[in-house]
This record gives sequence, structure tokens and C-alpha cells, in this order.
Amino acid sequence: MRPKVAVFDFGCCEGCQLQLVNLEEALLDLVGLVDVRQWREAMSEHADDYEIALVEGSITRESEIPRLEAIRRQAKVLVALGACAHTGGINAMKNHMPMEQALEIVYGDKARWFDTIPARPLSAYVPVDAAVPGCPVDRQELVEVVKALLMGVTPALPTYPVCVECKMAENVCVFDLGLTCMGPVTRAGCRARCPSNGNRCLGCRGLVPEPNANAHKEILAEHGRTVEDILAEYRMFVSSAEVAQ
Repeated sequence: MRPKVAVFDFGCCEGCQLQLVNLEEALLDLVGLVDVRQWREAMSEHADDYEIALVEGSITRESEIPRLEAIRRQAKVLVALGACAHTGGINAMKNHMPMEQALEIVYGDKARWFDTIPARPLSAYVPVDAAVPGCPVDRQELVEVVKALLMGVTPALPTYPVCVECKMAENVCVFDLGLTCMGPVTRAGCRARCPSNGNRCLGCRGLVPEPNANAHKEILAEHGRTVEDILAEYRMFVSSAEVAQ
């Protein structure tokens, strides 16, 4: 029998689910291998007897926690899909201000109608079996992760930084171009897409395990920057990690 899969979302833009749709021909092959039980963005049918849950988005409201816990109880395997689910993502930028202020900025004089809490990744509330990092997720990596799950294998993410992929691509270091970058401490797996296209790494894939922070500090110092500068500049994807520390 085909494994039963369901796709869910919490606080997010649903861009990572769009990457699933963007698999195009590969999606047809993938759908042929699984039984999709529910996926609000792509189908109207709904069933609760799934085994694998692909979950996008961070937890941003108290009312979302019981729903996530229910998904966890049902699923044999829970996958954090994308940066929001994996590390808290862009939503966690609000963690640097009082929640009342965040509500006022978004909802204005209707703020009292809504509730919010500091954004957290799924792993802050339930065990997560696997993750597909990135904002959005990399389609090739997404396929490889799903294939591994279907074979009963725990997907392995790269444990080296983006800098390795930059060197493999023979890129000029963006620090030498007058930019700053999170590549020295960010998990690889994106094939250094941003630096390869003239941009800096923003750290959307989260920190590499045991990052060489001292080496990054040395690079920053060589270019007249400090850790405090970088933390203030790169809050888009590291806010949840800072709050956790």
C-alpha cells in the first residue's frame, strides 16, 4: 500500500507548498508513490488517517499548539517544511518587540481582536523527525527527502557550511566584494544559490551544527564588522535562534 501523506500549514506564506506544486513532472511521479489524504492548497478532499505529515509554518498563536500536537499524535513521521517550520523563519522577527506592539503594527486599531505569541519552530512544541530547510525549500532536496522517507530512511542534511558550496562553485567571496554574508555559519544544501547569483547568504537554511563561530568572527573583523553588527543586520532568519539562546 502507498504511504498516506498529508500537508499542513501554520504561520507562513505557503511558498514551500508551492514548491511542491512546482515539481511539475516529478510531482506526478511522486503522487503516484503516495496517497495524499489532505492538502488544503491543492485538493478539496480531506481524510485524517495519514502517516507522514509535511508541515509548513511556525507557531505564532497559542491556539495553534493543540492542532500541531494532534498532527504529531497521528503522524508516524513529521517533517518540518521550510524555514518557518524548521527555525521560526521570517515570522520570528517579531520576537524582538513586545507582542502588543507587533499586533498594533499589523492590525492597527483592531489589534485587540487577535492574539499572538513569539514565533517558534515546530520543534519547540513537538518532536520533528526530519526537516527540509530553506526559504523556500529547494525542490531537488525536497524530492530527495521524500524519497528517503518513503524508503524508511532518515534524510541526512549537509553538516557543512554554505562556504563549501561557494568554493566548489568557484565564487568570489562576497566579503571580498564589499558585502557581508552568513555563509560561514549557515547549513549548506542550496548549492550556494544566492552568492552564485551576486547576492549574500541570509542564513535561511539555519545554522550548521557546531558552526565555526570564531572563524566567522575573524572574517568579520578583517572587514571591519562586529558580531553585533551582523546580528542586527541578519534578523530575518536568525531571530528565533537568538531568542532561544
